[in-house]
Amino acid sequence: MLKHINDVNEFNQVVANGTVLVDFFATWCGPCKMLSPNLEELANRMPDITVVKVDVDEAGALAAGFGIQAVPTLMLFKDGKRVDVRAGYQNLNQLLSFVNQ
Repeated sequence: MLKHINDVNEFNQVVANGTVLVDFFATWCGPCKMLSPNLEELANRMPDITVVKVDVDEAGALAAGFGIQAVPTLMLFKDGKRVDVRAGYQNLNQLLSFVNQ
């Protein structure tokens, strides 16, 4: 499942359960645009994982709360706990490895 979230409360509810991959992105970011189809493919291949996209320009407080300094930044949450962070473009195989750790 792929969701766009810019609200802190909704974000907290979504990451609280299961495996959630969060993509902090910006619409003007080239690597973010390249990453987007890979995230969609990941969401299609792994329906048990929630993929969340957070626009850092629209959700500045949320991005600042996580100390986002570069886009794209990917955060992996498992049952509400942040387990890993990666910055920069990731191909599909890298994403699959990241979420399956």
